[in-house]
Amino acid sequence: MLDTTSIAALAPGRGAIITGGANGIGLATARQLATFGMRVCIVDRDGNELKRAREDLANIARGRTADVLAQEADVSLPADLERVADEAFERFNDIGFLMNNAAAFEGGDAFSDLDAWRRILEVNVLGVLNGVQCIGRKMIDRGKPGFIVNTGSKQGITSPPGNTAYNVSKSAVKALTEGLAHTLRNLSNCHISAHLLIPGFTYTSNAARRIPNKPVAAWTAAQVAERLIQGLERNEFYILCRTTRPLAIRMSAEFYGQQATLSKTALRCRDGIRTTRKRSMHSMEAPRPRTKGQAI
Repeated sequence: MLDTTSIAALAPGRGAIITGGANGIGLATARQLATFGMRVCIVDRDGNELKRAREDLANIARGRTADVLAQEADVSLPADLERVADEAFERFNDIGFLMNNAAAFEGGDAFSDLDAWRRILEVNVLGVLNGVQCIGRKMIDRGKPGFIVNTGSKQGITSPPGNTAYNVSKSAVKALTEGLAHTLRNLSNCHISAHLLIPGFTYTSNAARRIPNKPVAAWTAAQVAERLIQGLERNEFYILCRTTRPLAIRMSAEFYGQQATLSKTALRCRDGIRTTRKRSMHSMEAPRPRTKGQAI
């Protein structure tokens, strides 16, 4: 876990809202931000897991229970996230970080039950949109610097066979976040930027129920959270996990409209995403712990 960050939006005392924050990547990110001294609001549907997560975070937060807010909510319902926004802004007065991370996983293929498709799209796509509209808009109106991070997935890019509904939902999150970033950049006096977190296979408590032993290639949720902070420090739009840093930089550069000078003949396919042979490739391994003051 990182000790400090130089990012103004993540300064001590500022607030953060994380949906799907009671476990996995969401909780790991909340722990990381609490370590920085931020005040965190975690949102989830599971009241029991919320209670455990709140107690965990209170042991990390500088202000203990005063710096932790746990809200039971369904992200697919705009009214629920309007309530979350109101309570978080009332408690913290300032929100510098929004992470739309809540997700459903049970979907299926193109012939699977329509209700399962509807639910996964309501949570994974409309849940992100609701977070942007209900919480992100209030962040913009405050006029302070901040981040909106939407959690995507490599499956939203590579679309492996199997859970087609999940792939579709995460592809939509990618497109939504790209459009959001463009909108934010063209709003006058807006100091909020959007970023897409793209994890690979992450070994969480939910994964442990299906796979007792952590695969060597899998990342932990804490490693993904650290990679997220590193990506924000580097101003990456696509914050990729288990890929190459030059690719992450190239994707962000192309998205932000900068000139790319890559040779077409040097491009090859790696994990379903194009990379280049022409440049030296530095593997983006799982982040190692960084001590205070150490460069990344």
